[in-house]
Amino acid sequence: MAALALALFLALAMNAADIWTFLPLAIVGAFCVGLSKGGLPAVGMLAVPILAFRIDPLTAAALLLPIYIISDIVGVWLYRRHFDARNLKILIPAGLLGVFIGYLVAPLVSVAGMSIAVGLIGIFHCLRHWFFTPTNIDPQPARIVPGLLWGTLSGLTSFVSHAGAPPYQIYVLPQKLPKLVFAGTTQFVFSAVNLAKLPPYLALGQFPEMDLNAIGLLTLTAILGAWSGAKLTRIIPDGVFFAAVRLGLFVLSISLIWRAVF
Repeated sequence: MAALALALFLALAMNAADIWTFLPLAIVGAFCVGLSKGGLPAVGMLAVPILAFRIDPLTAAALLLPIYIISDIVGVWLYRRHFDARNLKILIPAGLLGVFIGYLVAPLVSVAGMSIAVGLIGIFHCLRHWFFTPTNIDPQPARIVPGLLWGTLSGLTSFVSHAGAPPYQIYVLPQKLPKLVFAGTTQFVFSAVNLAKLPPYLALGQFPEMDLNAIGLLTLTAILGAWSGAKLTRIIPDGVFFAAVRLGLFVLSISLIWRAVF
């Protein structure tokens, strides 16, 4: 039902979508967004590429923003006791700066070029970790300068196509935070970033008219998706969780490059 709600929302919002061909994509997109806000951050990046099979990527990013914001509310409540305060102090201001930069350069930036750059960075990070980083390395501290750099890039890429996960994970994963703290910190950072994207998206005229009944169904989609993701996050062992996050980063980085090139 949650997936059907998103499908109906998107069909009504676009006013021209063929629901029978768009429904399977909307179903998958609904679960990806919901699971990401429940604690599986890399999964959410799949939503825009999936919908881009049917509609323009920038339109897909704008159409998905409401479900991100609604599910963020649930995610913040679910992880209200699990977050790293120092990371929030560094990454939230940096992410908001990235959103502002994205707004300024939106008419000029090459989405394809940015996707390729972010994808290459993500691939490099994963390969370095898998093949060149000792397994017993100590956790890295949350340093201000790298945090501002990766946080700004995360906000910028999130503004363009909800692809803020790779820069964020490159900075946070080496800190080896506890699983729930990692998930909660991710939730708080991207909740702030997604909310900040709303005024610029409106100013740029990205949003079509949206049906209020569909938005009501969208709320149910967000709640069910975030709740399911939180349950899965608590069940998955820590080692499996972070291995899956890094593997997801690698796959999504390849996806960004593939989508930009082809």
